[in-house]
Amino acid sequence: MDSQLRRTIVLGGTASLLASWADAATRKRATKKTVALADDDAPDAVSYGAREDVMRFADAVAERRGLDAASLREALAHARFQPLVTRYIMPTAAGAAKNWNAYRARFVEPIRIRAGTAFWRGNARWLAQAEEMYGVPPEVVVGIVGVESIYGRQMGNFRIIDALATLAFDFPSGRTDRSAFFQDELENWFVLCHSEGIDPLAWRGSYAGAIGMAQFMPSSFNRFAVDFDGDGRVDLHTSAADVIGSVANYLAEFGWKRGLAARFDVEPPADLEARALLLAPDIVPTFTAAEMVERGARLPDAALAVESLLALVELQNGDAATTYVAGTSNFYALTRYNWSSYYAMAVLALGEAVRPLAR
Repeated sequence: MDSQLRRTIVLGGTASLLASWADAATRKRATKKTVALADDDAPDAVSYGAREDVMRFADAVAERRGLDAASLREALAHARFQPLVTRYIMPTAAGAAKNWNAYRARFVEPIRIRAGTAFWRGNARWLAQAEEMYGVPPEVVVGIVGVESIYGRQMGNFRIIDALATLAFDFPSGRTDRSAFFQDELENWFVLCHSEGIDPLAWRGSYAGAIGMAQFMPSSFNRFAVDFDGDGRVDLHTSAADVIGSVANYLAEFGWKRGLAARFDVEPPADLEARALLLAPDIVPTFTAAEMVERGARLPDAALAVESLLALVELQNGDAATTYVAGTSNFYALTRYNWSSYYAMAVLALGEAVRPLAR
């Protein structure tokens, strides 16, 4: 992702593309400004326009979604294969030891803490309103936006249609094939463009096609993004209110429970067999606090009182001692944003670091 994406959006592309999406555009207040496209449409770039499978995809999406097939075909004809996308989507090299302390240090650091403090102070009203409506505390929302995009500083510089087309039709070998997932996201991208009046060649995002400060995939945008400031459009690029409301709505839809802590400190069982049994479900809350205690775990009194099931979460620290926490259903809800206990812990840690400075 780029180091600083301008807070503006491209309205480029061909005249016919703009015309084909005009009906939706007239229903929205399309006041967003533009940034210049890079050489995505350069003559030597590999186009998807000549691929019969891609054109069949366009026709099928148009039929399913009631969209104009010619417009989808033309948009995909301007999509370009991006080699960097296939490189970035690959997993990290095998053998690299996980290290929670190092991972935490990437996100709980001065730049994000300062930016998070300013974001919280500048948007306290919206954070309080989101907590009242959805039950999600400000520090959790602030933590997610900070980890995802440094509060809009790093929203990605890949043209979304290029990233999604590359992963939908040329997903690299060497890892589990997720081309079907990205074909679904590309379909949702066209739905989003139609509903929001956007040129499908316009927006930029992450190498995986994620959008804006909240880094929503198109399907998440369509399902969970909200017009929290009531201005008649959903803007995850420049409207902090919409970002805050959308993140809180997302977590609430995935089961966030008001007033429930996300995790507790825990001392795991000394018996390795009992520990392995508690670790087996990974981040899925499976055990009551009493069941964890019966198996030898030691929990604080606050954890013994919660109604939520718990998961014993292991966070490796390389050669140093492993960190353990007991994750509640709210911890699990955080991992619906990113399937990683390290991610969820980074979100919590960043939000907790910002909270005392912002109040």
